[in-house]
Amino acid sequence: MTTSASYARRHSRQVLVGSVAVGGGAPVSVQSMTTTKTSDVEGTLAQIYALAGAGADIVRCTANDLAAVEALAHIVPRSPVPLVADVHFQYRLALAALDAGVACLRLNPGNIRKPDQIRAVASEARDRGVPIRIGVNGGSLDPDIEARYGMTPTALVESAKRELGYFTEVGFDDVKISVKASDVTLMVESYRMLAEEVDFPLHLGVTEAGPPPAGLVKSTAGIATLLNEGIGDTIRYSLTADPVQEAKAGQQLLQALGLRERSGTDLVACPSCGRAEVDVISVAEEAQAAFEQLDLAVQVAVMGCVVNGPGEARSADLGIAAGRSRGHLFVKGQVVSVVPEDEMVAALVSWAKIVAADGVEAALARAEVGAAAAAAADRAALVSEQGDDVNEAAERVALIRRR
Repeated sequence: MTTSASYARRHSRQVLVGSVAVGGGAPVSVQSMTTTKTSDVEGTLAQIYALAGAGADIVRCTANDLAAVEALAHIVPRSPVPLVADVHFQYRLALAALDAGVACLRLNPGNIRKPDQIRAVASEARDRGVPIRIGVNGGSLDPDIEARYGMTPTALVESAKRELGYFTEVGFDDVKISVKASDVTLMVESYRMLAEEVDFPLHLGVTEAGPPPAGLVKSTAGIATLLNEGIGDTIRYSLTADPVQEAKAGQQLLQALGLRERSGTDLVACPSCGRAEVDVISVAEEAQAAFEQLDLAVQVAVMGCVVNGPGEARSADLGIAAGRSRGHLFVKGQVVSVVPEDEMVAALVSWAKIVAADGVEAALARAEVGAAAAAAADRAALVSEQGDDVNEAAERVALIRRR
């Protein structure tokens, strides 16, 4: 990501959402939110990988019940991007989400309103070094604030500032803020006011924008207006659509504004969890260097294990997963070749050229005889050797259940 816009961006503090810097001069990042039931671990991970492949730097998941939070304990170590737990009403779920290992919390001041509960979450987040987004929403304002100020920019900003006050009481300032509304003018004026009053990084979005094309127009009108004024550090399109469209729209907007440049190849890599049998970072860097020399409009995944990799990254055009000193090369989640570990990147490039030139179906038709069976045998052997809980999710779930 590069910033080449001619206007001056608003100066803000910086927070780290996992490995992604937000604010403080960092490139504007793109966010989206899963629409799966978080308790569906495999389905949620598949959507997270699809979002990462579409350009999402950070992904939010609902933490709406205990089953969702327990699932996050399994999802977090396997996610390719930092995850934010979206919490409403029940502060204990926010505490449990921290036990699950999320990179950030989103709290809604409109429905978690008891000061002691807010301070408890902030204190725990402070001790763990986890940031919180104060997510003010015009559709769920605290009734007392709305009664005093009406549905106005002042109301949204005052809601955020009151939450900040509770955080300050416990010495917590690892914060980013959003003041979203479905009315574009209200949204824009609220962020302008907030930008004048605080120096925290700002998360931009028009809430409940609706389905495309109207939702895209509304979101772009609000987000682009502010970005062109130098306001905003991370963005999310809120569309009634497949969330992959949100990530793509965010990417396209940043490109249009000169805030992001991307190569023809989208490369997604797993975070190297307990099942990884290779140095995923080194393989991903080698693959990135190889594809930078080519002009292939394909989406490529580099996965550290053959057990989960092909399934998690099945939305990618193709990818490679490592296991038992071999690489399983897959196209749309289906294994087409098994190669020695030291040939993985070369094989990935060769098959990428096939996909780019002839299409996915043609590549699948060229699958090597016996590759799928060999891959299945490798997966079964690894599960037998490593067990079912290589990421020690059971320990996190036990912590969650003690809340």
